[in-house]
Amino acid sequence: MHRLQHLANRSLIAGVFDQSPALVRTKARETACLVQSIRLKTQGPVEQYGLKRFSTAEATVILREDGKMREKTLTMDTLNPQVKAVEYAVRGPIVTKAGDIERGLQQGQKHPFTEVIKANIGDSHAMGQKPITFLRQVVALCSFPELLNSPSFPEDAKQRARRILQGCGGQSLGSYSASQGVDCIRQDVAVYIEQRDKGVPADWDNIYLTTGASDGIVSILKMLVSGQGRSRSGVMIPIPQYPLYSAAISELEAVQINYYLDEDNCWALDINELHRAYQAAKEHCHPRVICIINPGNPTGQVQSRKCIEDVLHFAYEENLFVMSDEVYQDNVYSPDLQFHSFKKVLYEMGPEYFNTVELASFHSTSKGYSGECGFRGGYMEVLNLDLEVKAQLVKLLSVRLCPPVSGQAAMDVIVNPPLPHEPSYLQFHKEKSAVLGALAEKAQVTEQTLNTVPGIKCNPVQGAMYAFPRIFIPPRAVEEAKSLGMSPDMMYCLRLLEETGICLVPGSGFGQREGTYHFR
Repeated sequence: MHRLQHLANRSLIAGVFDQSPALVRTKARETACLVQSIRLKTQGPVEQYGLKRFSTAEATVILREDGKMREKTLTMDTLNPQVKAVEYAVRGPIVTKAGDIERGLQQGQKHPFTEVIKANIGDSHAMGQKPITFLRQVVALCSFPELLNSPSFPEDAKQRARRILQGCGGQSLGSYSASQGVDCIRQDVAVYIEQRDKGVPADWDNIYLTTGASDGIVSILKMLVSGQGRSRSGVMIPIPQYPLYSAAISELEAVQINYYLDEDNCWALDINELHRAYQAAKEHCHPRVICIINPGNPTGQVQSRKCIEDVLHFAYEENLFVMSDEVYQDNVYSPDLQFHSFKKVLYEMGPEYFNTVELASFHSTSKGYSGECGFRGGYMEVLNLDLEVKAQLVKLLSVRLCPPVSGQAAMDVIVNPPLPHEPSYLQFHKEKSAVLGALAEKAQVTEQTLNTVPGIKCNPVQGAMYAFPRIFIPPRAVEEAKSLGMSPDMMYCLRLLEETGICLVPGSGFGQREGTYHFR
């Protein structure tokens, strides 16, 4: 009804300016009569055929003839059990509680604090980090090309924006891109990887732009999960881990294989632990993939080159697909450590390894020095994929059409930043260094401060954006938590939130050895 009336009125208005006032009044009366006639007709038997229920303004609860209310199709009983199995602690019940407290503060409720400090998620801009000027300039130019004529923007930003726009349909950021991403951005990613890895070749046909790193990680896991019973795919993940992995494994009905990082050795990866976990898992599933997060989330460790080589040799021997989550590759703070990409180490191990081990590496706009979480930009490089399987991957990615093109543009700036001879270089380098320097200082201060608190022990924060300290909870508090049906570190984080306004994530949401408790 509303739509018919709108169309009738629109037809009337369209003729106002080229007809006489008398004729306009006549047509207005005719239109009003038409609308009234339609109204009268729809008040009869038509309503019995369900037309009325489409009016949201008159929505009512419809009773069946037997007087019982119509049952909902989707209930907790009929909900996909894999959805119920998904857990994501980073935005779990503690964060929900923090939101409730925050709204209460805004409404005048009294608490021992005046604000909630959300330390539960690596959302840099939400915590006050300023955007990188050059990145925002390029994305702004791409979004509003009229600014290309403005003298307020540097020429190197304009040059990048023009190149990106030339790669977009209709030279507009609002068009779909190819499912793998804009070609020129994929080419820039390949050049970046070659330079990062000191000349190790990169083929842009192996580059796929993604909606953050998470999109790529889930897509690869989808490709890998198959089989039933003991042949069901097993996925080896570090414990502690980023909850995306356990959530995706639950949703896909894969088998989670935990390998534990060595907390007493600064969360190092122990090759003997990999063998233990693999052999134990073979009894009930088919291990097919190993996931590594380097630098580590939530543990903040940076893997040594020797450790990476051991992992790749293990994957080669056991015929495992390797997934290397490297979104924190710019976040290394310990002066005696450096980031080693899995791809570079694989290349240096020789052709027997480099030409055979299947490896997917992931990067993102969300972390590093840019902290551009909201753009949802990212990429993955996938090596040694079977050609027929590669076609299937492209098909799978095409279902979601393409990643956000604005996020692709942001990713391009990260892999194609200003060069020393360009006008934006000095400001860009200053801003990047300031962000990474501040993060390094905060990492050191966090570790030192936590280690002064009785009952807390924190390993050095070598990289990434998190500390994962161990908390020693008294036995009586552990028993109290169990009586309340919650994990002890969950109770600790809940009390901390209620008494101080600090929102943390309990270690149980990331996984930890039995009998130990942590928070991130």
